[in-house]
Amino acid sequence: MTDVELRHLRTMAAIAEEGTFGRAAERLGYTQSSVSQQIAALEKTVGGAVFDRPGGPRPVRITPLGEVVLAHGRDLLTKAELLNDAVDRFRAGNGRIDIGTFQSVTNLILPDVIRRLLDEHPGCDIRLSDVQANDPQLGDLDLLFHDGPIEGDTEHVKLLDEPYLLVTGVGAHPDGPVRAKLLDDAPMVAWPLTFHQTWLERELARAGARPRIVFRTTGHETILSMVRAGIGSAVLPWLALYGCDAWSDDQLSLHPLQPSPTREMYLHWHAKRTQSPLAIQAIDLAVEAAGNLARQM
Repeated sequence: MTDVELRHLRTMAAIAEEGTFGRAAERLGYTQSSVSQQIAALEKTVGGAVFDRPGGPRPVRITPLGEVVLAHGRDLLTKAELLNDAVDRFRAGNGRIDIGTFQSVTNLILPDVIRRLLDEHPGCDIRLSDVQANDPQLGDLDLLFHDGPIEGDTEHVKLLDEPYLLVTGVGAHPDGPVRAKLLDDAPMVAWPLTFHQTWLERELARAGARPRIVFRTTGHETILSMVRAGIGSAVLPWLALYGCDAWSDDQLSLHPLQPSPTREMYLHWHAKRTQSPLAIQAIDLAVEAAGNLARQM
């Protein structure tokens, strides 16, 4: 059997879905005679009929041979779409890059990366998606920001070590570092028990601190509002506090913790996928942006 043409398989799939040659022709933008010619060419290639044609307005019926061809043909069409997508992603300038991220990165590191990519490649297609912290999957993404290792055949670069800081109302503690064990049984506002919050509370427990969580809520700004109101303190990552400009807030006091819970932030990508120039540049820009933040820490 000679090579099957993808356009013939695409036409066959359209006929199977639409039920008639005429409707398939309308969907694909072909004439009905062109559709008939393509199916005839496909049947010559595979050595038999792929459709029974009852004639008139009645729907065509796929033959047993057609079922086999269509099943494998759909796989080929899917792979062809993936190939086209991969080629599009590889092209810099008007290419595409898919990036998985989470809140702190989206607030501070990514804006600088995206701004500079768009300045140099105005037509590029940048697509962002939130990742699940408890189950990060690189999947079809080109790049993935995550605060730890991920499963699979990946490579990564470490961007920075991000400390968590204690946030209190003014005067709750003397200026300077605070021993973590002083937070034991102290009222605290925290995130719901997500992957990151569970890790943080486990780290505090290792330091002898089991705070009394008085309120769990999402959003760093909401947590800071509760601290300002005096309901309790909070322990938040440096990037979140930087993004909220917490240092200039005269109702808040920020303290390093001893010992300091610290998370490592990484940028991951597929080990066996050739990175496009756009992705390579994004990695370099992310490393540069993270380095600037690390110096400020």
